[in-house]
Amino acid sequence: MIDIVVVLRAEDAVLDFLSVLTDDGGGEARVILADRAETLILGADTAAPERLALIASHVRPVTDGIASPGPGVLATLLRQAAAGRPCRIWTHSPADNRRSRGRLGRDTALAHAADAEDADLAGAELRHAVGYSPYLQILSDLDRPLGREHIAAKLEFVNGSCGHLLAEADPEFVVQTPRVPAIERFFDTDPDQRERLFALLASLDDEAASVVDPWEFGSSPYEARRLDATAAWVRERCAGAGSGSGGTLVEVGACEGALTHRLAAAGFTVRATEPNAVFRPRLTAALAGTDEVTVDGADLAELAKEDAPRATAHLLIEMLYYGQDLALLDDLATDLVFVALEPDALATRLRPWLERSATWRADEEIVLVPPQLETVCAGRAYLSKRGSVGLLLRRTNG
Repeated sequence: MIDIVVVLRAEDAVLDFLSVLTDDGGGEARVILADRAETLILGADTAAPERLALIASHVRPVTDGIASPGPGVLATLLRQAAAGRPCRIWTHSPADNRRSRGRLGRDTALAHAADAEDADLAGAELRHAVGYSPYLQILSDLDRPLGREHIAAKLEFVNGSCGHLLAEADPEFVVQTPRVPAIERFFDTDPDQRERLFALLASLDDEAASVVDPWEFGSSPYEARRLDATAAWVRERCAGAGSGSGGTLVEVGACEGALTHRLAAAGFTVRATEPNAVFRPRLTAALAGTDEVTVDGADLAELAKEDAPRATAHLLIEMLYYGQDLALLDDLATDLVFVALEPDALATRLRPWLERSATWRADEEIVLVPPQLETVCAGRAYLSKRGSVGLLLRRTNG
């Protein structure tokens, strides 16, 4: 049985997979260094110190362009490493908050699945390292506590070969205490869980949209309460602005329409905007046949430039996390803006801007939903949902 460890960079093999490479069974191992598309051969008769020394010789400075080579290249490397023999594959978590590692964990699983269908790696187990997971608690299937000898070897490796990474500025590659675990934890996953874990840690790019409903608005009790409370808040404050009254709500960043459905059901005419080119067709399809809703791709900057009829209100619900220029709100064609954010973002991002604003004042603040711990990805992990606070802004010179 060959253990094949697929890592982004050489140091990862020791930081998260030392127990695999120094297993008392002394089996043969291969380490695939994905950033270089190179494979290290660790013979069955190679002692642990020699293995670590070989890996240490491949630790490199941080440079630009460090990334997964993609499932196609990885499939070739896996086939070559296995050479038709039984093997186990170990790699990063698709939910690693270092996106470079998360992408590699996902790509390795895709490569393994493709090869398994062709029988090249049929029967090969694949496990992901939990690694450093500051946002998710992932339920593991295999835990390996390291003894003092292993910890000493790991620390010696870091201090002797990764000293430059202890002072690295890039959070993707810095080595700090939480990235040197004393218990190496691993988990199995199925394709759906893997894709959801990967998407959950994405931002708003196409990777977030790689699965339908990545934030589980349709299945999460917490999200259902948040969306229901948000819709009720808007309905109460915009009474009389429903369908046929001439009033229109502009929902900015409508995603796949979870809130839009609720607003339309309450009788509002809604312009749902979604700039993400993957989410937008899903939004359009989800709202097909809903006469009160129109869909387009305008983002906040485009809405601020439009010479559009004044709307009853603009809704910026859980979307001001991504560096948007808040000054754009001054040019929106409305006198009311509903904003919802988690409490810390509200305090650090919105309040300082609002205190300086001569255009907007806060008419109301409401806790839409308090924080809560909740499972995600079919129970594979759990995390803290941060709560949502609503702030109703009214134009002072409208």
